[in-house]
Amino acid sequence: MTLATSSCTAPCRAAKPQLSITSRLRLHMAAWRQRRQLARLDARALEDIGVTRAQADAEARGGFWKAPDHWHG
Repeated sequence: MTLATSSCTAPCRAAKPQLSITSRLRLHMAAWRQRRQLARLDARALEDIGVTRAQADAEARGGFWKAPDHWHG
């Protein structure tokens, strides 16, 4: 029988890619635009995408600098 152990001192997750300032700015501006558009959706459009008004409002209030982690540019 083999016993495998790990001594991960930092959270064990995939490393985020290092983005240039220009790439980061593009991501932040895209997040800002998309949040503005989300805030403008009516109840029917929100229902179509499976998002409640409360969820949409909460996301729309997010700062432009909070681009989702899964965005790689």
